[in-house]
Amino acid sequence: MAVDESRTFKPINIALVTVSDTRTAENDTSGDILSQRIESAGHNLVARVIEVDDADVLEARFNAWIDDPQVDAIVSTGGTGLTGRDVTPEALDRVKEKDIPGFGELFRYLSFKTIGTSTVQSRALAVVTRGTYLFALPGSNGAVKDGWDGILAEQLDSRNRPCNFVELMPRLKEV
Repeated sequence: MAVDESRTFKPINIALVTVSDTRTAENDTSGDILSQRIESAGHNLVARVIEVDDADVLEARFNAWIDDPQVDAIVSTGGTGLTGRDVTPEALDRVKEKDIPGFGELFRYLSFKTIGTSTVQSRALAVVTRGTYLFALPGSNGAVKDGWDGILAEQLDSRNRPCNFVELMPRLKEV
């Protein structure tokens, strides 16, 4: 990461959703990892929930947070696989304005270094809508570490050079 220490760090407000039919607050290890990393980076974790693998439920959750002026970015973990119950990408398709295709590509590149060709089973992705970033990571502990440590930690740091997602935030709603 090319952090420019002369720039001021700007914490953002992040909402976190774990997408799972089986996780609870007691065993949501990927959510725990992300929440720790979000707060350790200096950002504000403004909401954290667990939702079932249901596209309608996720669409409603995403829309509520997108419309909440206190939420700058949403990170989800889980529901990005290939099974019938994995519907996070479909829910994001319902709310998105723009894809951020490089996110999924970079995630799979980083993941390939850890799990090899199994990374093709991940549909990790990112979109932006109505001024809010949405990042969908797989539900494994390794995947959330790859996604946060390898992409989001840098791109959500306002000091990162040559560019970062935070500096674009004031212009995301421009038409």
